[in-house]
This record gives sequence, structure tokens and C-alpha cells, in this order.
Amino acid sequence: MKIILAFLFIAPLALSARAEKDYSSSDSAAPPETKSRFAMLDDVRILANGLLQLGHGLKDFVHKTKGQMNDIFQKLYIFDRSFYELSLQTSEIKEEEEQLRQTTARLQINNEEIKNLSQEMNSKIEDLIQNKIQLQEKVWGLEDKVTKLAIIQPSMQETKEISSLKAFVEQQDNHIKQLLKIVEDQHVQLNRQHNQIMELEDKLNHMELQELAENSFTGEQTEPEPIPFVVRNATAVTYKSDGAAPDCTALYNSGMQSNGVYTIKPNGSEAFDVYCEMKFGSSWTVIQNREDGSLDFNQTWDAYTNGFGDLNEEFWLGLNKTYSITKQGDYILRIELQDWKDNKRYIEYAFSLGGPETDYTLQLSRISGSIPNALPEQTELRFSTADHDMDVINDFSCPENYLGGWWHSECEETNLNGKYVAPRSRGRLDRRKGLYWKPKKGRYYLLKSTKIMIHPTDLKSFD
Repeated sequence: MKIILAFLFIAPLALSARAEKDYSSSDSAAPPETKSRFAMLDDVRILANGLLQLGHGLKDFVHKTKGQMNDIFQKLYIFDRSFYELSLQTSEIKEEEEQLRQTTARLQINNEEIKNLSQEMNSKIEDLIQNKIQLQEKVWGLEDKVTKLAIIQPSMQETKEISSLKAFVEQQDNHIKQLLKIVEDQHVQLNRQHNQIMELEDKLNHMELQELAENSFTGEQTEPEPIPFVVRNATAVTYKSDGAAPDCTALYNSGMQSNGVYTIKPNGSEAFDVYCEMKFGSSWTVIQNREDGSLDFNQTWDAYTNGFGDLNEEFWLGLNKTYSITKQGDYILRIELQDWKDNKRYIEYAFSLGGPETDYTLQLSRISGSIPNALPEQTELRFSTADHDMDVINDFSCPENYLGGWWHSECEETNLNGKYVAPRSRGRLDRRKGLYWKPKKGRYYLLKSTKIMIHPTDLKSFD
């Protein structure tokens, strides 16, 4: 539009210039035909120049419009993808609502049964009270007769009457026992119904914690308790050695056998601090620790490369430091998980870690564990962050959409560096960005804490 306006502005100038040349030609001594020819050529040049500028402007406008249309198509694609995910989540919510309606209906039926049982129990208790009153009156009459018999020798007729009363008392006693048995059975049934109602009420009142119950480790194989390891001081204290030890295991073998922060110096690397944890009669080098969500793990590529956090609290040791340790030999990777019911599980891998030129590619091979595997085995997994994602799939970035740097594989549903989400967060999108362990065939395990550590493979079996 600006180019068209410029052309409209240039055209009058060209015409005015032509008029001036015509006017000056009247006073000139040159022949009229020659002057007219030159004036027309000048007009043509001016017009051609204006058209050329207009063409360039239109070309730029077309390129700009094409780029804007491409941006609109990309945003429409992302919108369609988000709408599809929202549709799936809406279906899941509808299923949960249907389950809640069914549970409520069962609860109402049980309440009606309890009311009927209560009415029946009240009726039987009233009958028992009436029978008790009648029996008391008869017992009082028997006491009077027994008193008289103690004084006066009973006659034959009185003896028969006493025998008859005795039989009646025994019959009433048996009847009372039967009634008490019925009352006891009704009481047991009432308690059973009460317990069922309490369970249903608990489900209704804690609906938001049902997913936590489903996502706990309950029912899975429990981790065997390790042999208690005696340490001199369980408090996290920073120790400074001479920097010659290549990892925590070497420090342990040299006599430093307490949990804490130590300085190590892997072969061919600068010295740096690590957290060493005593376990199974040795010491492990911890490369990641999450326990309360106090540290944001949605960090940049440089932060994940160099490390961040406090070694005595939550931290990520750093890809470069971890690589400097593992390139010394073969190591075991151990991942320890704890759910929100404080159940603990673990899994161990033989692994190899590439250097920075491979984006710290990770390859895993499961050794043992008490939870199903959730990471691809025998596959090269490249580490990526939101600002360094080489494997963008269909314009969908795993670190950007799921938060936190990790060895992503086709945006799989396991990320131990994701957003720390408490179980009361009801949004499914938040949970998908949360801290969880998700086997390919299995449910989500929403996690409270995680710990990743490494140890040379010469460690004896400790499963």
C-alpha cells in the first residue's frame, strides 16, 4: 500500500516536469520535434522507474504475506494438537464422573438398607424389652411361690404347677438366647454394612487422592532392605581431600566412610565437589537429588551441562562432571524412587554416557530393580533442554512442553527432571509436566523424591 501511494505521488511530479519542459521548449531555438521526442523519453523513464519500484514493493509484500500465512498454519497445527489432547482429557474426566455417579448410587442403596436394618433392630429390641418385663413379673411370682413352698409343704397340684413354671422358664430362657443370637448376627451385619459405607464415604471425600493411590507403588514388589551401614556421622558435612580420588568409591576405600560433600578429581579433569552416599558397604556418587520441590529444574542447556543446586539439598551434578567420572571405566546407574505414600523402589542399569559432541548420549541396559522399566534400552538417547532441542518432532518440543532437561525419546512419559507436582494438583496437563515414572505398559507413578547415583561395576551383588 505504501508503494502505491509513493507511485501516485511521483506521477504528478513527472507530469509537472513534462509541462515545464514543454514550456521551456517554446522559448528554445531547438526544433520542436526534437524537444518533444526527448520530453517523451523522460516521461517514459520516470514512469518505468516508478513501475519498477512498485514491482519491488509488491514482491516484498507478497513474501511478507507468505511468511505470515506460514506462521498462521503452524499456529493452527499447534491449536489442533492441543484441541485433540483436550478432547482426550475431557473423555477421561467424563469416565471419572460416571464412576462417581455409580459410587453415589451404591451409597444411597446401602443407606436405605441400613435404615431398614435399624428399624428392624429397634422393633426386635422393643420385643425383647417387653419379654423382659413379662419374665420379671413371672420371676417375681415364682419367688413368692418358692417362699411359700419353703414354709408350707407343697401339694401335688402345686408341685405340678412348679414343674410347669420351671418348664416355662426354661422355654423362655431358650427363646431369649435365640433372640440374643439374632441380635448378635444383626449387629455383625450392621457393622459390616457400616464399614462398607465408611469406605464409600472415604472414596467420595478423598476423590482427589484416588489418583495418588493408583499412582503409588502399593502392590508392587518391595525393595529388599539393605544391610544397615554404620557411619560415623550421618550429617551432610563438606570434606576436603587432596583431590586425588577419582570418585566416591575411591574415597570410601581410602577411609572416608561418611555421607557428605567431598572433592574428587577424575582422570584428566579439574577437581570438583560431589555428594557421596554410603550404601551396601561402599560409597556412591550422587548425580541428581530431588526431595521437596525447592529447586526449579526447568533450566538451560548450560545449567544442565555445568550443574546447579546445593549438594546438601536438591541438585543436578552436571553432565560434564558426570561424563568426566564415567569415562574412567564401566559404571552402574541406580535410580531410587519414592511415591507420596513413602513407598520406595529402585532400578539399576549398565550404561554408557557420551561426551558433549554427542549431546551426552545415554545408552541403558537394565540389570535389576523392583519397578518396571520406563526408559528405552539399547537406544541412543540424546539429552535436550528447551533451548537446546535437536529432536523436534512435528514442531513439538519435549523439554519445552514437558519442562526440564532429560534424555527424551519421542516425548516418552518419563521425566525425572520435570516440574515438581503435589498429588492435589488436579490438572492433567500439570501432572504430565510433573515428576513421574511411566512404563510403556503401566500406570503413572507420581513421585515425591528421586535420586540418581553411579558406582563402578566392580561392586558385588547387592540386590
